[in-house]
Amino acid sequence: MAYLGPRLGVSRIFLPHVTVFRVLCTVRMDKMGLAVGRSSLERLDFDNVALKKLPLDPSDEPGVRMVKGACFSRVNPEPLNNPRFVAVSGEALALLGLDGEEVMNDPLGPEYLSGSKVMPGSEPAAHCYCGHQFGQFAGQLGDGAACYLGEVKVPPGQNPELLRENPSGRWEIQVKGAGMTPYSRKADGRKVLRSSIREFLCSEAMFFLGIPTTRAGSVVTSDSKVIRDIYYSGNPCYEKCSVVLRIAPTFLRFGSFEIFKPADEFTGRQGPSYGREEIRGQMLDYVIEMFFPEIQRDHPDRLERNVAFFREVMSRTARLVAQWQCVGFCHGVLNTDNMSVLGLTLDYGPYGFMDRFDPDFICNASDNSGRYSYKAQPAICKWNLVKLAEALAPELPPDRAKAVTDEYLDHFNRFYLENMRKKLGLLRKEEPEDEILITELLRTMHDTGADFTNTFRNLAQISCPSEGETGRDEEIVKKASELLVEQCASLEELKSANTPTMDPRELSMLLSMAQSNPALFEMISDRATIARQLDRMSKLKVLLETSQDELRARQAQEWSSWIALYRKRLARELEGQSDMQVVQEERARVMDGINPRVVLRNYIAQNAIEAAESGDFSEVQRVLKVLEKPFSSQPGLELPTWVGSHRRTEQGEREEGEEPQQGTSSSSTALSPVPYDSKPPAWARQICVT
Repeated sequence: MAYLGPRLGVSRIFLPHVTVFRVLCTVRMDKMGLAVGRSSLERLDFDNVALKKLPLDPSDEPGVRMVKGACFSRVNPEPLNNPRFVAVSGEALALLGLDGEEVMNDPLGPEYLSGSKVMPGSEPAAHCYCGHQFGQFAGQLGDGAACYLGEVKVPPGQNPELLRENPSGRWEIQVKGAGMTPYSRKADGRKVLRSSIREFLCSEAMFFLGIPTTRAGSVVTSDSKVIRDIYYSGNPCYEKCSVVLRIAPTFLRFGSFEIFKPADEFTGRQGPSYGREEIRGQMLDYVIEMFFPEIQRDHPDRLERNVAFFREVMSRTARLVAQWQCVGFCHGVLNTDNMSVLGLTLDYGPYGFMDRFDPDFICNASDNSGRYSYKAQPAICKWNLVKLAEALAPELPPDRAKAVTDEYLDHFNRFYLENMRKKLGLLRKEEPEDEILITELLRTMHDTGADFTNTFRNLAQISCPSEGETGRDEEIVKKASELLVEQCASLEELKSANTPTMDPRELSMLLSMAQSNPALFEMISDRATIARQLDRMSKLKVLLETSQDELRARQAQEWSSWIALYRKRLARELEGQSDMQVVQEERARVMDGINPRVVLRNYIAQNAIEAAESGDFSEVQRVLKVLEKPFSSQPGLELPTWVGSHRRTEQGEREEGEEPQQGTSSSSTALSPVPYDSKPPAWARQICVT
């Protein structure tokens, strides 16, 4: 599995009576004969196999262009003016055999890790791929801002478990935001501090949550500037160019195989390498041999090998999205070009961790139809797998591909229930009624507006029934209910959440059109969007007739009902157990190890961004430390040390070719620091990410 779990520390080689540490810095002589330290980044051992095994664009023509018959194009990263580190991840850099503190203090570090200076052995290139964006084939996309630097050989002494997860023996490194490539389309190939910090922090946050992901080794900013319209309001301003270092076994994706697609029946676009069937086979051979060697070894028949490969990709994808659902993570842009063939979380743009539980949660303000909402993610991932299967034909026959994709839902449900049982502490028995219990929990969370992360974290405090509790059951349920009601939304929060986003006159017009002219209605809206608006109106009407005290009483009653069901199920966990204390302790340990105390909520990222934009990088570094131990309390790291005015609404950068979405600026006078593990402050509701 290409699952990158948090296991690696700084590599050391131990011999009897001798401790040998990896040499990270050597010494060279300058022209005056003085000793000069050599950057450890100059000693990385590159072996750029992808550029040897896959077709390389023979043209070095500058500028945006169509690239035919090639998987990569050589590029020249554009240097930044006065690059400097915002933060580095020591854990991620250790994958390359580097020491984070040494890299942070290396004068050449920001230049090398921003692409401003090319490391010895590095061969900068951009990858050509296509993709289905919001359901429509977009034709050639490619690395419009990312730049492949090369593949670094796994250093001696690396954890053997990581070698099983990354059998290629190399780590591909990229810089994102290093300038123009042939695939930049209408953009400039640059990224700014906002989007770079978000990608850096979330890449590492997901890793420490135990979710398969690409990694981020560093984020660099500079004095170079680009113009961005932050709120898409027609008032652009200058922002600092910034670059993220990304690390993964490979960044190949579903869309990598779509460059061979014939003309799409809806958009008319086709892949740039349509008709080059031999390249598809070449790429498939490369991916399986490098990253799935056990499949290559166990299936001498090419057809069966390809089916086994697709089944493994399907299984990894199902497991990944199940893990997302279980931590309340929403990717935001699940296009086929953002889906990894290794089952890794890839390309962090307008993502979001849910605060108040809402199955219709949409983290990307540009996703007007809710195509990539939280509840839609499992189905969308299956849709993307179907598109991958189409791209692999005829190497993967359609009937064999369908048989595999038909297995997807069973795989997803199995992984999801396995995780959810652990989150509820149901460790000893698997009962059919567990699905009902989980469904009722989520319904109660939705109805009461409960905070997703904190509600699950608090479930460990609900005790299993014991013999000595006779007559106290009602009191125990009441206390547990009070605990969970604290995580529920207030009346004003629920009113705000259920206020329709569509003007009543527009909604009335669309409802009328749906009846009188269905064809025109389908062109400008959809029934799911209208249903969400009507549901909001219905809920808002009830809330307007409810007081805060009435709401709290209703929330308490709903939680009491669910807790009673939950404790009955916990009682069955104790059946046949002689030492109930051991069972209770194991249950709490497992639950606290799978239900995080802290996730990267948008308001935490936004606060760190505002600090960095003011020149203070310490909050980014502090948040990284908090996220490195998401399941534990860390004394001294409970609160942010920087609190901004939060007058700006966070906006991500659009990917090249995406349409703009009008943002809403926020305003808040709340200046008190909010603990990282708390429910979000009021101003967080105004954060808008596209």
